[in-house]
Amino acid sequence: QVQLVESGGGLVQPGGSLRLSCAASGTIMAIYTLKWYRQAPGKQRDLVAAITSGGSTNYADSVKGRFTISRDNVKNTAYLQMNSVQPEDTAVYYCNLVLAGSFPYWGQGTQVTVSS
Repeated sequence: QVQLVESGGGLVQPGGSLRLSCAASGTIMAIYTLKWYRQAPGKQRDLVAAITSGGSTNYADSVKGRFTISRDNVKNTAYLQMNSVQPEDTAVYYCNLVLAGSFPYWGQGTQVTVSS
């Protein structure tokens, strides 16, 4: 059983930066894919970025060049560095972990609000 806890959200001005964290319980020693999703009010939950246990990354077109996904295997923590944020980035951000041969785990989400 794995638990994910997101943190780092908050209020930020357009053009600003913040870093989201996703801490996983225990030591993850498996083939996995870690993804960040976001969901704005009244909209579907969309994929933002993904990273595999091998280190490969993928990004939604809307965040390419602005967001960076990374992980620290020692700390069992993944990150989403958000730069040059815009109002359309406002959403609840969720961490999602899929282990090989298992079902997905989700965190509780962290709110990001971009406003002046």
